[in-house]
Amino acid sequence: MRRSIQRAMSFAALPLALVAVTLLVCAPAQADKSKDKVEYPVVEKFTHKNYVEKIPDTKVEFEMIAVPGGTYLMGSPKAEDKRADDEGPQHPVTIKGTWVGKCEVTWDEFDAWWRGRPGKKEDKEPEKPKDADAVTRPTPPYADETFGLGREGNPVICITHHTAMQYTRWLSVKTGKNYRLPTEAEWEWACRAGTATAYSFGDDPKKLGDYAWTADNAEDKPHPVGKKKPNPWGLYDMHGNVAEWCLDHYKKDYYADFPTDKPTLQPVLKPTGTRFSHVVRGGSWNDEADKCRSATRVGSNTDWIRLDPQAPKSIWWLTSAEHVGFRVVRPIEEQDNLKGVRSLTTRLSK
Repeated sequence: MRRSIQRAMSFAALPLALVAVTLLVCAPAQADKSKDKVEYPVVEKFTHKNYVEKIPDTKVEFEMIAVPGGTYLMGSPKAEDKRADDEGPQHPVTIKGTWVGKCEVTWDEFDAWWRGRPGKKEDKEPEKPKDADAVTRPTPPYADETFGLGREGNPVICITHHTAMQYTRWLSVKTGKNYRLPTEAEWEWACRAGTATAYSFGDDPKKLGDYAWTADNAEDKPHPVGKKKPNPWGLYDMHGNVAEWCLDHYKKDYYADFPTDKPTLQPVLKPTGTRFSHVVRGGSWNDEADKCRSATRVGSNTDWIRLDPQAPKSIWWLTSAEHVGFRVVRPIEEQDNLKGVRSLTTRLSK
């Protein structure tokens, strides 16, 4: 008993600072919650390599860039300059590895499909490369499909979401590889290329001219692909030149459907037979800098076909959207809900 009292008296006599240190050392260890917080983006190791694809029976080639998997915050932070409401809330998304077209699809590539037999009817579901010509091609447009804005080496323009999907279907059958449009989440991951800034090169729009053709430097027309600087993963024209179709339907408040505290694996709002609206990303030669940010979203609309004199209006060509094109992706392993995906649009679709 006496020893206990002596120990208590000795402890009370210690300097106050030493007492505080003693209590801190003796207190139970508290979990460091900051260590559990994930900092996005998280980029996985590369497991695959770039390659060049030669379209069979042609001299046309294009390059596919290996894009790693990982997790990032999709959308833009509230503080980002010129941010739109449909870019939030930011939410973590996990993407698996893919190959992504180094450049936007050019007329050279597209013409390998279309110019041979435009408008040929599809008579069966293609299964082999020799059956690729059975994929229905666009009917002839009522006017010059390039609108005089350039062909060789230039990106395809004025094509509908349906047309882009039909092209990727033909390309898949022709090459024996699974090509398609990127999902919106895949597109933004590829555009950001491991960055979290407004553009893949940072936040300063004054530097955009080094990477993109926009309203400030394009002189009212698209330009041959791959002439500006690429993003950190080697992809060209992700900002500007032509805006790019994604696979998804466009829904303004779509991001509100996802949790903000845990990653969603490869989200996609699959297309139906409804013609409008679908997601377009990246901005174009006709846009100001803020419309070319990594998070900017645009939904297609009926204004893009307002000058079409046909009845019903073409499901192949956009008469009033010279700024729209696309690029292709190839997943290493296709997600289950996109296996066999194809356009459901028909001549009578609305």
